[in-house]
Amino acid sequence: MPGLRRDRLLTLLLLGTLLSADLYFHLWPQVQRQLRPREDPPSCPCAGRVSSPASDSPAASSDPGPAARNFSQAGPRAERGGDGRSGPGSKLQALFAHPLYSVLEEPPLLGPEDSLLASQEALRYYRRKVARWNRRHKMYKEQLNLTSLDPPLQLRLEASWVRFHLGINRHGLYSRSSPIVNQLLRDMRHFPTVSADYSQDEKALLGACDCTQIVKPSGVHLKLVLRFSDFGKAMFKPMRQQRDEETPEDFFYFIDFQRHNAEIAAFHLDRILDFRRVPPTVGKLVNVTKEILEVTKNEILQSVFFVSPASNVCFFAKCPYMCKTEYAVCGNPHLLEGSLSAFLPSLNLAPRLSVPNPWIRSYTLAGKEEWEVNPLYCDIVKQIYPYNSSNRLLNIIDMAIFDFLIGNMDRHHYEMFTKFGDDGFLIHLDNARGFGRHSHDELSILSPLSQCCVIKKKTLLHLQLLAQANYRLSDVMRESLLDDQLTPVLTEPHLLALDRRLQIILKAVEGCIEAHGEESVIASGPAEQSAPDSGRVKWTS
Repeated sequence: MPGLRRDRLLTLLLLGTLLSADLYFHLWPQVQRQLRPREDPPSCPCAGRVSSPASDSPAASSDPGPAARNFSQAGPRAERGGDGRSGPGSKLQALFAHPLYSVLEEPPLLGPEDSLLASQEALRYYRRKVARWNRRHKMYKEQLNLTSLDPPLQLRLEASWVRFHLGINRHGLYSRSSPIVNQLLRDMRHFPTVSADYSQDEKALLGACDCTQIVKPSGVHLKLVLRFSDFGKAMFKPMRQQRDEETPEDFFYFIDFQRHNAEIAAFHLDRILDFRRVPPTVGKLVNVTKEILEVTKNEILQSVFFVSPASNVCFFAKCPYMCKTEYAVCGNPHLLEGSLSAFLPSLNLAPRLSVPNPWIRSYTLAGKEEWEVNPLYCDIVKQIYPYNSSNRLLNIIDMAIFDFLIGNMDRHHYEMFTKFGDDGFLIHLDNARGFGRHSHDELSILSPLSQCCVIKKKTLLHLQLLAQANYRLSDVMRESLLDDQLTPVLTEPHLLALDRRLQIILKAVEGCIEAHGEESVIASGPAEQSAPDSGRVKWTS
């Protein structure tokens, strides 16, 4: 009998425990939800997960969210905060609200032939890429006997990089009204990195670097390809030079450092000029240990990491003339500034043509190209296909104006999508050698403009607008760059140099008009005929 009573007691205790657990974990939460005030609903931790990744980093929690504002629309204006962001006095918002930035582009986009990618074909290609990446990642883990709880990557159709790729058309890399660019910048900044590797350029150099060459194509910089958890990719260029350091006067342009902040600033300037030919680029503090070393599968990249005497984590390029610690880039101790430039669609989907710049420089210590000694060089170029029949020459001059503003002397080639033919826009890639010397204006960069004496009407109207006090170029650039995590991206002397160089460009156009006449100099193609006036229909000094 005593044993039976003990069994009954244990049964009663078990039932009581189960009832208590049910009351605590099931009934009591329901009572709490009923008692909670209806005017104060709980916040959903999953809200906005599709449009923006969760992040527990301080940068993510304090970020003001540039994606909330479409750069091409003025929108409602709030009071300007203490950080100087857009408000009632925002010149940037006023600039993008100007009719020059809202006019319909010509020729109009008519159909699939005006889009770079066929959407269904591109999505099938990306699905195959994701599946292959997941297989390789699984095999890599199995070879190392590593267990991973990470779920396989998924291709999300709403991913900002996918929408960016599908939005490229014959007018530019993105449209003025697209909100995708700001979302893409935000995603590149906040999505975790799942892999890191050398770029294809540097892989080609491994073991093949010629130390006898004067020009070493990848000798004074280091760039990596980072892939994020949404399967998007970006080119990472680490900080190699402080903002206030100028390129030494004795440096040749082809041995200059590549500056991460120049890539960031070039994107903002390109967007302000309404070219839209620079891939979206954003600054980020990268943890080189967690976001590069621990996620890379490249054994060579793993082997070049070391800890400096100052206890900072560093790495360098694996190349015969660069495998020295003095060329390394170092975190502080793990965090390193860098730029992230969004990848363009694969060459398998969107073939690109790489063309030597007609105004290419001599990459030797003493040589000169013909354009440097022949003031009539443009007459020769105009007789050569495709510069004799398309807008290619005008696009070259647009590129020269852009390069003069940023001080980039290293534009030896340009690229363009083959789908859009001879009149397609030029992609302004690799701008990291810009913004090196604010105290010097390299007039030779403007040679295509000064020798050919022709410019697009649309380009001239934008330059004239940015020379006005209400839309001053330095002011709108300063405001635009505030959205970047690494602000200040440019020092004040570099910003003021933009205004000075803009006046030099306008004076060069004025000299051409005085010599050849306005009708000969200002090209009014289909895209320029409908452009609204920026306040100066006829040229005035």
